[in-house]
Amino acid sequence: MASFAYAQSVPVAAPPIAAAPVSIEIESRPIPSFDTRDRGHLRFGSLRYRSGLVLTSKYRDFGGLSGLRLDAKGENFVAISDKGNWFTGRITYNGAAMTGLADVEAAPILGADGRPITARGWYDSESIAVDGPTVYVGLERVHQILKFGFGRDGVRARGEVMPQPPGMRQLPSNGSLESLVVGHSGFALAGLLIAISERGLDPAGNIMAWLIGGKAPATFAVRRTDNFDISDAVQLPTGDLLLLERKFSLLGGAGIRIRRIALAGIVPGATVDGPAIFDADLGYEIDNFEGLEAHVTAEGETVLTLISDDNFSMLQRTLLMQFTLVE
Repeated sequence: MASFAYAQSVPVAAPPIAAAPVSIEIESRPIPSFDTRDRGHLRFGSLRYRSGLVLTSKYRDFGGLSGLRLDAKGENFVAISDKGNWFTGRITYNGAAMTGLADVEAAPILGADGRPITARGWYDSESIAVDGPTVYVGLERVHQILKFGFGRDGVRARGEVMPQPPGMRQLPSNGSLESLVVGHSGFALAGLLIAISERGLDPAGNIMAWLIGGKAPATFAVRRTDNFDISDAVQLPTGDLLLLERKFSLLGGAGIRIRRIALAGIVPGATVDGPAIFDADLGYEIDNFEGLEAHVTAEGETVLTLISDDNFSMLQRTLLMQFTLVE
């Protein structure tokens, strides 16, 4: 994880009881087309399909992937799972197409006491943000954000519990922190942690969100439409925010959507909205997508990477997909 490891000291070294990372094997099966009915169909809204993989492993705790962050080249990754585990490794490519995962390791996410967070009943690590040597992880149900000195200790780092902003404690148990983004330098909100809930609704029925850092935490909201919930977010090189959203109902079926939000509109007290640039239903190769990331290729293309949470169910899959953003 050299691309995430910048030289910086942290107040407390990793504890000697921290479990060593375990090397695991990941099998990959290519997905030739996003459209199950037409392999020649490549353009979907503002996205163009690049490649996709179905990921499987004999490692018992592989799966439940809810967040993914990549280095600037779109290769080295750090991911988190619902069971309180880190997964690190490297995406391999043949040209622009993904071919598999290499050098994958798994390790438990550690709390401030050096024990796995699951030892205190903290599961559902659902969101992740990377800010140089620092990694933030959001936990659903307990509505906590943990801060890790990842640059020094990697997956052995201890998580420091951050203070809860006002209102976060009242989030629904199963609709809590699903998105964390650190504002890019050079733009408004630079260095601030943007935290967005999945389905924590304000009195107007919109999705609650926070700006953490600076002088004091502030709140804003994301307009909720068509029964979509938010599962992740990422900031583009242009500064705008992309929201990954999903919905499911017995009558309406399942769907995913990506919405674009102008960064200038995200200010304390605002309710933001933006156009959908991508949407898909069960006629396409979708699953329970919970992770969204963006990187720029050497050719200048902005690539979006999506990963799905299989909920450790035999009826679901772990999908890793990439699309080119067509501006």
